[in-house]
Amino acid sequence: MESMSYQPLIAPSILSADFARLDREIARIPSADWIHVDVMDGHFVPNLSFGAPVAKAVSAVTDTPMDCHLMIEDPARWVGDYVDAGAYSVTFHVEATDDPASVADLLHSKGCRAGVSVKPGTPVEPYLGLLDHVDLVLVMSVEPGFGGQKFMPDVLDKVRTLRAEIDRRGLDVLIQIDGGVDATTIGACAEAGCDVFVAGSAVYGAPEPDAMVQALRAEALDARA
Repeated sequence: MESMSYQPLIAPSILSADFARLDREIARIPSADWIHVDVMDGHFVPNLSFGAPVAKAVSAVTDTPMDCHLMIEDPARWVGDYVDAGAYSVTFHVEATDDPASVADLLHSKGCRAGVSVKPGTPVEPYLGLLDHVDLVLVMSVEPGFGGQKFMPDVLDKVRTLRAEIDRRGLDVLIQIDGGVDATTIGACAEAGCDVFVAGSAVYGAPEPDAMVQALRAEALDARA
């Protein structure tokens, strides 16, 4: 029965797109469920990417929901900028704040979906109480900061823990995975309990990015069935 109701969401990361033509790159993935925008500040992670102005530009050229992943310090200070830029969902790192619940509540007060993310080395058990405050948990399957890294299968244990707890409590919280997701790894992610799949290199490195979006969704559906 679950396979009939299961709707995997594919969120291509524009970190792997051609930055000089983002509007056209987004137009190449009409089947995407969300557009994933990786925001890096050069402090929380050792790389620099987009900020709120680019997120606003992305939002202006697509009706596809924009999913912003903030790999930044002091997220409470900045989340409002991404809500104002048109984000459908904003995810921040538990490692970047002493009070993740209040940041999530702040996002909800601004009418935005809230997500929390954990790095590969961060256990999820201490944060299960946050499930009452968030709409999404992003499990990083690579170290955040750079695209094109190799998938870390060990993190799927965290996904299983989250899936069991979310189902046990009957919560409407999505599990997202990001890092090294492609046609060879998405099946295991779906089986473990993931709902949302961020794929950058796999999508934008394909000859037909939108065909890859559809292929990844089909792989996830097959695995869950």
